[in-house]
Amino acid sequence: MQVYTAPLRDMRFVLNELHQDDGFGGLSVHEEFTPDLTDAVLEEAAKLCQDVLLPINLSGDAEGCRYENGVVTTPKGFKEAYEQFVQSGWGGLVMPVEYGGQGLPEAVGKLVEEMICATNVSFSLYPGLTAGAVTALNAYASEELKAAYLPKMISGEWSGTMNLTEPHCGTDLGLLRTKADPVGDGSYKLTGSKIFISAGEQDLTSNIIHLVLARLPDAPKGVKGISLFLVPKFLPDADGNPGARNGVRASGIEHKMGIKASATCQMQFDDAIGWLVGEPHRGLEAMFTMMNAERVGVGIQGLGIGEAAYQSAVWYAKDRLQGRSLSGAKYPDKAADPIIVHPDVRKNLLTMRAYNEGCRALGAWVARGLDAERHAADPEVRQRAEDFVALMTPVVKALFTDLGHDSASLAVQVYGGHGYIHESGVEQYQRDARIAMIYEGTNGIQALDLVGRKLGAHMGRYLRSFFHPVSAFIEENKGEGPMLKMIEGLEKAFGALQLSTATIAEKGMKDAEEAGAAASDYLRLLGLVGMAYCFAKSTKIAGLQLFFGTEDKAFYETKIKTATFFFEKILPQATTHFLAIKAGKGALMAFGEDEF
Repeated sequence: MQVYTAPLRDMRFVLNELHQDDGFGGLSVHEEFTPDLTDAVLEEAAKLCQDVLLPINLSGDAEGCRYENGVVTTPKGFKEAYEQFVQSGWGGLVMPVEYGGQGLPEAVGKLVEEMICATNVSFSLYPGLTAGAVTALNAYASEELKAAYLPKMISGEWSGTMNLTEPHCGTDLGLLRTKADPVGDGSYKLTGSKIFISAGEQDLTSNIIHLVLARLPDAPKGVKGISLFLVPKFLPDADGNPGARNGVRASGIEHKMGIKASATCQMQFDDAIGWLVGEPHRGLEAMFTMMNAERVGVGIQGLGIGEAAYQSAVWYAKDRLQGRSLSGAKYPDKAADPIIVHPDVRKNLLTMRAYNEGCRALGAWVARGLDAERHAADPEVRQRAEDFVALMTPVVKALFTDLGHDSASLAVQVYGGHGYIHESGVEQYQRDARIAMIYEGTNGIQALDLVGRKLGAHMGRYLRSFFHPVSAFIEENKGEGPMLKMIEGLEKAFGALQLSTATIAEKGMKDAEEAGAAASDYLRLLGLVGMAYCFAKSTKIAGLQLFFGTEDKAFYETKIKTATFFFEKILPQATTHFLAIKAGKGALMAFGEDEF
């Protein structure tokens, strides 16, 4: 059974309590968004997600999208849900106010995204891709294009997509073949094909605005010859309404393992009219603005699914009777005890819980960085925030989706045989979660980005945005009685991270394969340290609240228990990743290709 109640109390904790000392807050542009106001926003989002999106999640998976003669029909209930979503203004929540958005902080927006993804990740992709396209256009498009397209995209009347992948190439965009020929009036005609285009065709909006990577006739080879174009499904008429049909169509949809209610399309461009976004041959730079926003969003997908999987598993573990507690019957009046009494079931549930709370806390920190890099008045704060977001984006994308999939798998395990059955609902979570580890750059690519680009950037400046606050927290809290073991655990894991960084720097400069072999372990290690830091801070805050007295005693006591579980049962994995990094590439690269 798919069970979900938005974890609003924990969301308020990470939004209003946990990161108040990170230097990313106090932004004048967000002064009006008080805790009372943001609480109201989160509560209304929870109602929409629980009452509108969750009921069509399982049915949408069973029905899927339908394709016929270039037309895609979304599952029953999706069109009505989207209309309600748009009418309530959710698509423009964090969008720029000058084009009709509401301008809320990303720190709030990411929590709303989590709720949407938890209740219906397929649905989330439709407004999610539009938000990414708006980000790219707002940063790189001409004022004329922004004025013509952003208001209707932000309102949700029109949607957006991202067209990168072609049948013969995936991550290696240097092989891209789609071409763009100038017409002479400032527009271009695009010809080529794309695959794996989320929301490339659907029946939810009156127009679809495609952002397409293509090559100009004089383009140099490789990634330095790629430009970005805006290509609408319908060309706007003189009044700005959808007019003549453009030369872009869906030639089919993919039949996928999961996210079946999201239309993943094969797109064909036949002399499709488009307009250049940004400078010629610099389209990849503009598109990566969208991709980086999407990568954080994909990480939130993993967190959302993980939370829904956890809550569904808790419901089942309390309801399912099976055997007796090892310490004696807990419910002697029943035929058996609920399976939540068993240590292994509890380990599964608490692992999921710790993953979710740790990712939510770390994600909230990164979201505050997103706000500060855009709006902080102090240039030094903006730079530190930009460094922090650049460093943590691959971590959020890869770590959160890895752990979200792990949580979905654990939920299936808690359900046992019933978890393997479609009607239970939890096997959908595992299928839906799997794609998040692949699209927007596979998690292996994220690890290579972290190690290959981010670690050495600007003489290690990105790393300092993370290392300095963690190191300072450890020094400030050494010797504190109630937290002594946690601080020791954090210090040990942080030390392993520092040594791993030095190892990769030393070996990687001499041999790129050494850095590549260590990349995934390093990303996980950095993520574990980040979660441990957040849990340690959470414990300190909770301890102070309990010491001085609080009406919310149960929440803070449980927060400390969850943190204790993380430090005792999950953080020790840091040692494993450290040892794997130290071992180097030898065992990986010793095999000849004919030995596989």
